[in-house]
Amino acid sequence: MKRPAPLLIVGDSLLDRDVSGRAERLAPDAPVPVVGDVEHRTRPGGAALAACLAAAGGREITFVTALGDDEASHAVRDMLRDRVHLVELPLSGPLSRKTRLMADGRPLLRLDEGDGRAAGSTPGAEQTVAEAGAVLVADYGRGTADVLREALAARAARVPVVWDPHPAGGPPVPGTRLATPAAPEARHFAGQPAPKPQGGGSARPQDHRDILRAATADARTLRERWGIASVAVTLGENGALLSRGGPPLLVPAPWRASGDCCGAGDSFAVAVAGRLADGDLVELAVREAVEAAARFVSDGGAHAVLRDTGPAADEAGTDGGARALVRRVRERGGTVVAAGGCFDLLHAGHVELLQAARRAGDCLVVCVNSDASVRRRKGGGRPVVPAGDRARVLEALDCVDAVVVFDEDTPERLLDELRPDIWAKGGDYALTDLPETALVESWGGQVVLLPYLDGRSSTRLVERAARRPGTPTRR
Repeated sequence: MKRPAPLLIVGDSLLDRDVSGRAERLAPDAPVPVVGDVEHRTRPGGAALAACLAAAGGREITFVTALGDDEASHAVRDMLRDRVHLVELPLSGPLSRKTRLMADGRPLLRLDEGDGRAAGSTPGAEQTVAEAGAVLVADYGRGTADVLREALAARAARVPVVWDPHPAGGPPVPGTRLATPAAPEARHFAGQPAPKPQGGGSARPQDHRDILRAATADARTLRERWGIASVAVTLGENGALLSRGGPPLLVPAPWRASGDCCGAGDSFAVAVAGRLADGDLVELAVREAVEAAARFVSDGGAHAVLRDTGPAADEAGTDGGARALVRRVRERGGTVVAAGGCFDLLHAGHVELLQAARRAGDCLVVCVNSDASVRRRKGGGRPVVPAGDRARVLEALDCVDAVVVFDEDTPERLLDELRPDIWAKGGDYALTDLPETALVESWGGQVVLLPYLDGRSSTRLVERAARRPGTPTRR
């Protein structure tokens, strides 16, 4: 598969800490919850989180940020080591630290400490910007984008620049390909107040029409005011709205993700910038980014994603979302089911097989042959549908929890990484010796055959589509 294009990320680093526990009673001296069974977790925050998320997908990341000699700066350096190529700017004051007190997965309060800001540019940082093939500016209002503004403006005239703005920061530079404010940020930058409740004075949640109406107006205002090509307003569980002139493009979230959404905006910005770096159209990049943000939240947020990254994970080659899913299911004692195939033209036989496989356990991971793997198996005219599209169609099925594309002729290496409890195959393999059987049984797994609708196959569909109308169907 084609290697992702390198990406430069410019922005302000933070240090994020979560103090998480259970709240089952109130304190005797005040009406506040008592949090017990506490767990402390630290991770890179702000643009440093964006850089780590981008690197987790195997992309080469250069990260320009301001760091100092304080404890938080040293902690962030350690977390970035071996993940990104770091280009430092001087920092005045201690690096910002954000601590969330969490109870049962929900934040109770947040403590903000440290007021460090980028103290100036350096020739090395400016040269790095000047040589970048694509740029993501993750602005957290602490000066990094400001001190490099001239260099960023010059580069935006030549390569894709994505700007994730912050209310405490400046506007995107002219020529920016795409800005990605969240809906409240778009309201702020457009100079509009939050929409007022409608009805007889009692507050009610905004309905979908209010959200879309405000996002459409704000995106149009910002695109004209900033002089940039496009604005994508992120709408949380409602997806994103892209404005490029004319009617906006609404990209709904593929599912309603539940979990810690802290960092979802960074996940969106990273995904959309990576797609533009790879040469995709803005519309496709936004669609992919909405799905990436939903998957980020569903997979457990920043802590879960970063726990699965690093050199060892990158070398493994398994999709991080599938790995996180398998781990979560195993932690709660569930059964992991995997199924595989080319799935070139999805048909009723495929759907019946996958639905039956999902009913056999608590999650279903589908292992899909890459385009090169299909060509080796089926010949030069296949696949009809490229791997990325095949994976998207499979992911849209309710019975499929994760999809992983593999490049070998058989999925044995991938199975050895996932180690499913059940490897499901269609009943048409009943008289076939499966090469995966011994491997799956080596860790206590089981190979099972499931009912398969007779007479359905992608090959027959391809042949039928190639025939002239009226030609008899081969039996």
